[in-house]
Amino acid sequence: MQLRLKRWLFLTHRWLGIVLCIFFALWFISGVVMMYVGYPKLTPAERLAHLPSLGDGAGLLAPRQALEKAGIEGPLKELRLAAGRGGQAVYLVVPESPPSDATGRRRTPPGSGTVVVDAATGQRLRGADTALALASAAAYAGPGVSAEGLRHLGLVQEDAFTHSKALDAHRPLHLVQLPDAQGTQLYVSSLTGEVVRDATRSERGWNYAGAWIHWLYPFRGNAFDPYWSDIVNWLSIAGIAVTLLGTVVGVMRWRLRQPYRHGSRSPYPGRLMRWHHISGLLFALIAFTWIFSGLMSMNPWRVFDTGAAPLRTATLQGVALQVTAEDAAPAALLATAGGAVRELRWVPVLGTLTVQALRVTGRPQLLDSRSAHAWQVDELALRRAAAGLLDAPVARIERLDTYDFYYYDREAHTMSGGNERPLPMLRVVYQDPQASWVHLDPHTGAVLGRTDVGRRTSRWLFALLHSWDWLPLLNQRPLWDIVMIALSAGGALLSLTGVVVGWRRLGLKLRATRKNLARPTARVAG
Repeated sequence: MQLRLKRWLFLTHRWLGIVLCIFFALWFISGVVMMYVGYPKLTPAERLAHLPSLGDGAGLLAPRQALEKAGIEGPLKELRLAAGRGGQAVYLVVPESPPSDATGRRRTPPGSGTVVVDAATGQRLRGADTALALASAAAYAGPGVSAEGLRHLGLVQEDAFTHSKALDAHRPLHLVQLPDAQGTQLYVSSLTGEVVRDATRSERGWNYAGAWIHWLYPFRGNAFDPYWSDIVNWLSIAGIAVTLLGTVVGVMRWRLRQPYRHGSRSPYPGRLMRWHHISGLLFALIAFTWIFSGLMSMNPWRVFDTGAAPLRTATLQGVALQVTAEDAAPAALLATAGGAVRELRWVPVLGTLTVQALRVTGRPQLLDSRSAHAWQVDELALRRAAAGLLDAPVARIERLDTYDFYYYDREAHTMSGGNERPLPMLRVVYQDPQASWVHLDPHTGAVLGRTDVGRRTSRWLFALLHSWDWLPLLNQRPLWDIVMIALSAGGALLSLTGVVVGWRRLGLKLRATRKNLARPTARVAG
């Protein structure tokens, strides 16, 4: 019985490993690439850096005037002003309820429901054609680049660099080639005309060796797309099983007291097989950890979902987002804010409709929407209002002036990087069954994020174990790089030696099978 069990362990590990070690090797190598080149995305900072300035706002309608001319009634979910549509200043409006069609019936609009309104005339602007996409790309590229110098590469529904769900509202996307040295390609929304993604030649090339292969994106955008999550999940589960089996087999075959006849404590005289055995013992734990944490990144079968109630953000807003004739025109707001403002956003905070003036760098400048004067969040009022976000008592409110284990910043190219993580920050801890925490920005009054026991568990099992997001190590670069590369190299050695050994074994089996099949034929011929 014991011999049969050992044989089962050896055979299962051997034959499953032939296929799975290929994926292991790809994951380890592509993971190193992802340390330095992430999946293409347009971060908020990049978007603001490439938006044309709004100037002094001369000739632009006040928001109420523009919305009335466009036939849009409040309240609204979102209202912002930017020159992101071919360099033209437009209001981008998301109504609270879907707009009506020609018969007066409510309909669900395509995409996000964003309505684009010419800020100078109040005219509704419908979609974005090729000419507009080229104009938006030229405005993004900056002075000295005209639409005539760009190449329109066609409409793209989804390609290797646009699998993100955040882009669903903008599909199909115009693909435009810039004439720069970096070979940048821009993806322009066919709904709003805004640039929504950029990807340089270097990013695109390295991503085929990085995120594209690491996340098994060859199974996206084709017949396998509906099964992509299941493919990743079950390959990870099989990988965990192979790693555990290999660890058991490796320990069983290793002699602690007395070496084998050839002088090694590994039974394998061949160098390659011995390397696989030893590297397996050394790096089995890291292989298991990274495959398991990769599975956790998928939130398989929603294991981290807690069913927490949605936040009642209206308690922080105090009023609806609804502009009136008393709200100031852009010229007045920009006169107070000063120059180089790239975007204005209307946001209700603690009973006041405020306007955030965003520049390329720095925190948003807050203005009162009616008076256009500078405005400041009352932190005590914000703390009081936070009690109404959830139907649960507040245990405590902490003010964080430095990053900690659950609230920290990563480089823009990383999967969790690129989004603003401002400091100081208020952490509101609730006594609800999900142990919810809500992070608030005391400067803008905005909700920065929410976490509960499920998401904090994911933080340990995914972010910490997979990319070693541990501040004492992250803050000691290049120590983090050295550790990650060394461990990845060990995992790659384990995987590649397994691939070679496995395929050699498979080749021997196939040759033996062919010989056995050929023998009866030879006898008959004789």
